[in-house]
Amino acid sequence: MENQNKEEEEEQIVTPWEVAAEKGGKIDYDKLIDKFGCQRLDQSLIDRVAALTRRSPHVFLRRGVFFAHRDFSDVLDAYERGEKFYLYTGRGPSSEALHLGHLVPFMFTKYLQDAFKVPLVIQLTDDEKCMWKNLTVEESQRLARENAKDIIACGFDVSRTFIFSDFDYVGGSFYKNMVRIAKCVTYNKVVGIFGFSGEDHIGKVSFPPVQAAPSFPSSFPHLFSGKDSLRCLIPCAIDQDPYFRMTRDVAPRLGYHKPALIESLFFPALQGETGKMSASDPNSAIYVTDSAKDIKNKVNRYAFSGGQDSIENHRKYGANLEVDIPIKYLGFFLEDDAELEYIRTEYGAGRMLTGEVKKRLIEVLTELVERHRRARAAVTDEMVDAFMAVRPLPNMFS
Repeated sequence: MENQNKEEEEEQIVTPWEVAAEKGGKIDYDKLIDKFGCQRLDQSLIDRVAALTRRSPHVFLRRGVFFAHRDFSDVLDAYERGEKFYLYTGRGPSSEALHLGHLVPFMFTKYLQDAFKVPLVIQLTDDEKCMWKNLTVEESQRLARENAKDIIACGFDVSRTFIFSDFDYVGGSFYKNMVRIAKCVTYNKVVGIFGFSGEDHIGKVSFPPVQAAPSFPSSFPHLFSGKDSLRCLIPCAIDQDPYFRMTRDVAPRLGYHKPALIESLFFPALQGETGKMSASDPNSAIYVTDSAKDIKNKVNRYAFSGGQDSIENHRKYGANLEVDIPIKYLGFFLEDDAELEYIRTEYGAGRMLTGEVKKRLIEVLTELVERHRRARAAVTDEMVDAFMAVRPLPNMFS
């Protein structure tokens, strides 16, 4: 049994800091669900979201981008009874520019905020990146503000949204919750969850309570004073699950609901589905700062194709849609279900060529990035200050 576990550990690594598939293969999400102990997001839950919000489910729900959850059904049950909840998501600001994979949780969280009309807290973990990426405190803080502009450009409602940097906000009630959480988690437990070693500095070991604390409403007395029974829903990529397994274990002992999670797949690199995109390789990703020319070049040169090695073979055998990155990307960002199905059918049958699919993807991505760039350019320092100001949110539940 021990050897079997060791083999499973070697097959794929998924932690908040490292994602690697077995020997360059694909991430096995079924195995990940079993290992983490979360549940598949099934069609009945998606149908419930549609019924409760009276709007079409987001493309990321319809197509299984957000594919796993913890207690999402409990949040929907409570919402149906008239009980509100709040959203919590975050960003570790380690780079100047975001790539499309970074935008995925924010695009989805914006939909959830609009659909359910609930407040949102967004944590910028500048302290974490300072410790993990060897950035200075000052550089981490600067990147947090720059990243906040990209987040705001996703269209969040300032009357329902509080963005905070750990370096600026941690203290008071938030810090009290961090200490309460820390007292509940042994060193052995945190090593078991996160895999810390004797070589890791104590800052890393002490960080998990910082990311756990926003799951509890009393960490935000300016927003949720007297609302300790308010539920929290966390949209995030599945590599963040270890933080919230720890948090959910602690929550009942501190008198809070366990935070619910709705978790996404990783956005694949242009070169293929070996994990998630790498900021260290600019050609592995489309960035929100890329020009139309950059996007065209990256898609044409680097996007891994499932097409055959010759037109003759392609017409005969069709494309392998399971490995084709342009099809994967269109699955994320092409809104029209009918068009996507048409492309999949024609390309899979060999009637459509790789060049045609890449051309359509370039159009979709160029429009998305240009739209984001225009929105980002309109975000002023005063707007960032407004989102990050510690103040009540008057319209947070309306």
